Amino acid sequence: MRGFFFIITVVSLLLEFYNYQAFRTLFSQYWQRMFYWAINIATYLFSFYLLLTLKGTPYNQMKTQLIISIFLGFIFPKALVTIFLAVDDLIRSLTCFFHFPSSAKENHYPERRKFLRLIGIGIAGIFSLLVVDGIIFGKYRYHVRKISLKLKDLPRTFRGYRIVQISDVHSGSFFHPERIQKAIDIINQQEPDLVLFTGDMVNYLAKEFVPFVSLFARIKAKDGKYSVLGNHDYGSYALSTEKEQQQNIQELIALEKKAGFVCLRNEHIAIEKKGEKLYIIGVENWGIPPLPQYGNLDKAIENIPEKATKILMSHDPTHFDHVVKNHPEYIALTLSGHTHGMQFGIDLKHHKWSPVKYKYPKWIDLYKSKNRYLYVNRGFGVIGYPGRVGINPEITLFELS
Repeated sequence: MRGFFFIITVVSLLLEFYNYQAFRTLFSQYWQRMFYWAINIATYLFSFYLLLTLKGTPYNQMKTQLIISIFLGFIFPKALVTIFLAVDDLIRSLTCFFHFPSSAKENHYPERRKFLRLIGIGIAGIFSLLVVDGIIFGKYRYHVRKISLKLKDLPRTFRGYRIVQISDVHSGSFFHPERIQKAIDIINQQEPDLVLFTGDMVNYLAKEFVPFVSLFARIKAKDGKYSVLGNHDYGSYALSTEKEQQQNIQELIALEKKAGFVCLRNEHIAIEKKGEKLYIIGVENWGIPPLPQYGNLDKAIENIPEKATKILMSHDPTHFDHVVKNHPEYIALTLSGHTHGMQFGIDLKHHKWSPVKYKYPKWIDLYKSKNRYLYVNRGFGVIGYPGRVGINPEITLFELS
């Protein structure tokens, strides 16, 4: 990753003199130009410092976030300006090539070029502001989505049952744990019967969750709190040996237990009310390689009555299409996360878009296939880019009927 951002930064620096032409046209004062270069030089020097001192991702999460933030909020917007300038240069070159009258060129070139530069700078500026807003405010704009679901053969005593789902906390991305107290309060305000966490409690190592244990212990649910492991929870992105990874997993499970969560690893539990049961199944991560495929649905559903109502926690939504929906055992609802909605996109009532949809066809919200439901949670935390633009962190409340 460091090499990629280093190359991008160098290329951007080379293009800086090209971008400067847009700024120079709009801001003619000497002090304005000096201010422009002072800010740019300082930012590039800081970027090179971060890249040169980034030694290991698990231990430099703050530096990683700074690098990605500078890329999205400073370098990428300049690429947008470059595109507008390049389009104008291309038009001008084609005009000259086809020998259009010089009078037309004289009348339209300066105005058009200034207009395109202004548009490019405006769009780049808006994009930068959105990136900054996403970092400061966006990742804390917790949103409750209420989903009413009619499940096949749901026992009568479970009608109106309230389940809260959260997913993808990525606790290592938060440097001020107290700021998520608001989200804990929102969860408790829903008065859930059950709380289900669908994986990725940490980024790399179990110890990231230590400052958050007391906060998550405050989450209350009448019938308990359950969790599964996500691809980041295994420690494979930071630890090289199997022994270290297994030790990391056990440490995370123990920390989650301190917070009141029972981790289900290819197993199930039964919630019983007045002799009727609702089965909660939890499988380990199952994703498309190179992501791990530790999930074993057959093992997890052993000894569950065939006609029982079953809810599955499986971190990666691809598990649903590749295994769950075609499984001979009927599972009414699968709860997943993993995609985060890429933390960037459009999330309106009738129009949803994010670049992540081109990798994950089922990337947010509720889907139905073969009379089985899949819900993909937008995620609670962040990773990589330390913010959210358009895709708010989600707390999902399911009311069963």
